[in-house]
Amino acid sequence: MSDLIEVRGLRKSFGEHEVLAGVDFAAEAGTVSVLLGPSGSGKTTVLRSMNVLETPDAGLVRIGDASLDFGSPPADKAAYRRAVKALRARSGMVFQSHHLFPHKTVLGNLLEGPVQVQGRDPEEATAAARELLAQVGLAGREDSYPSQLSGGQQQRVGIARALALRPEVLLLDEPTSALDPELIGEVLAVIRDLAAERWTLVIVTHEVRFARDVADQVLFLDGGVVAERGGAEVLTEPREERTRRFLSRVLDAG
Repeated sequence: MSDLIEVRGLRKSFGEHEVLAGVDFAAEAGTVSVLLGPSGSGKTTVLRSMNVLETPDAGLVRIGDASLDFGSPPADKAAYRRAVKALRARSGMVFQSHHLFPHKTVLGNLLEGPVQVQGRDPEEATAAARELLAQVGLAGREDSYPSQLSGGQQQRVGIARALALRPEVLLLDEPTSALDPELIGEVLAVIRDLAAERWTLVIVTHEVRFARDVADQVLFLDGGVVAERGGAEVLTEPREERTRRFLSRVLDAG
């Protein structure tokens, strides 16, 4: 089976600080890739680069048949914009904080992208949005506003909003980090269901026990590179000392 995702030679610096120093990974359709690592290791920058929310200094990102080589991008600005748009269209992003439109209802938040950006039929998009809300356990909350929801409910709306764009890949950046402990489980349950349905997921998380359950591939980032990679055994029997130290700290804190 050919890979749906290919990331090769990804580099990114902010001023003098090199955040990514050559990150490579690939993932097949229907698999879950988990990115772990200490703060500042470049995990979020990888996700944001895949969605071109950050522009890497070098490296290639491919999702399906859309790709962009940031080291030698199209010289024509219009061609570059088309390449960025094509890449973004193939992934949906779920942020640490849900970033919902506070003045729009839950349903309005889900319809903004499909109708206004993708130009889909409003009636069809509404029916699909209602199905997604039921899928994340929020049927009946279509007319609520974000301020009327708990943090966990808002994050579930954020997941449904990303899915409403019909992406090939869902990128989740620490989706539970901003939640109170009692709300984390409801969001993780939704992500477990997506994994069981064979959505292609790339997740940045510190929820090691959750990652152990869902990951097909684990990438441990440190110092801007993939320091260790493998299956879920990376989380139970890591080979690298720095991976062991990180997991020990995270599990002790949890």
